[in-house]
Amino acid sequence: MGIRKARVEDCQQIFLLLNQLDYHDTELFLKEKVEKLLMDPNEELLVFEEEHSVIAFISVHYIPQLAVKGDFARISYFAVDKTIRSKGIGRQIEEHCTDLALNRNCDRMEVHCHSRRENAHRFYMRQGFIESPKYFIKMLSQSD
Repeated sequence: MGIRKARVEDCQQIFLLLNQLDYHDTELFLKEKVEKLLMDPNEELLVFEEEHSVIAFISVHYIPQLAVKGDFARISYFAVDKTIRSKGIGRQIEEHCTDLALNRNCDRMEVHCHSRRENAHRFYMRQGFIESPKYFIKMLSQSD
């Protein structure tokens, strides 16, 4: 089937892909997050389906900008099943999202990728991304 918009029914397969990225324990809140993202006009949550099975997914946010002409597209999560990587599926998804971002008047796409994900770094470099080394994060505690 190829690339399509995610559905709530895809949560279990997305959960398994998130586990491959070392995001464990998402099962309790994943359905709620997927529902929220599917309703957001500034979000693309897409899957790659093959033989009725989700084998990859990507989450892209469109971020309007004040000080530059174009907006930003940010890849938040992107996973291809580890058993089928390096077969061009990630490239197809990334190029599809690049086209979507261009249609939304974005002039750049960014991704934050942990330093331990060296294979992912090589993929992004092949796709034309360049390294932008400064990135700061502030953890906000939330009461349960």
